[in-house]
Amino acid sequence: MAASLKSSRAQPVNPIILIPARMQSQRLPDKPLADIAGEAMIVQVMRRAEEADLGRVVVACGEAEIAAAVTAAGGEAVLTRPDHASGSDRIHEALMIIDPDGAHDAVVNVQGDLPTLAPDLPRAALDLLDDAAVDIGTLAAEITDADERDNPNVVKAVVSPDGTGKGGRALYFTRSTAPSGDGPLYHHIGLYAFRRAALMRFIELPPSPLEERERLEQLRALEAGMRIDVAFVDTVPLGVDTPRELARARDILGG
Repeated sequence: MAASLKSSRAQPVNPIILIPARMQSQRLPDKPLADIAGEAMIVQVMRRAEEADLGRVVVACGEAEIAAAVTAAGGEAVLTRPDHASGSDRIHEALMIIDPDGAHDAVVNVQGDLPTLAPDLPRAALDLLDDAAVDIGTLAAEITDADERDNPNVVKAVVSPDGTGKGGRALYFTRSTAPSGDGPLYHHIGLYAFRRAALMRFIELPPSPLEERERLEQLRALEAGMRIDVAFVDTVPLGVDTPRELARARDILGG
């Protein structure tokens, strides 16, 4: 039995990247369709995901307008309920629609507002699942901007280092400045690689007390005893949520 369980949690062989996207954004209305260098932002995100070269890439769309933009650009889209509470719920519905038989054994959740995402980042999160004990892989970058240390909008990953300097096991995520004392602080990057079984379990869990207190969905997994490992990366990708960030993305991508 132990050997069978271990083999079922081995290195993923058929991952899929799912990109949740919806139109509702208070600070940047209709942002998935915002033009960046001649293409909709969601298409730019899809291109970066394709450049990761991990396999199939599908956009999980909350509205038909997003799906139309993706398919017109030659991508694959699936229409999901518009009222999902989180991206995790959206990618779960999409996975059930496009892969009900379980061919994909891992899911990389790439946020739909990362048009300048470095293509090596999805791979870095997925590689954490090479360890059979890990349920979810994610990313963090050392904080170098002093203003980020006390900014509650910058989520900090509290990580027990693995001794390699490349990452470790997540102990907690918080909007507070943590841990205290001397040493680096890490800016959490909300990109996740789930084992398929881990995503299924996570979706079935009720919101947890710490999740609701911190307003951080990943705490639900930790409170349920799931293991999240973190890979340290060099930079935090630009998330586009305001007109100013959109302008930065346009400058980076040339338009």
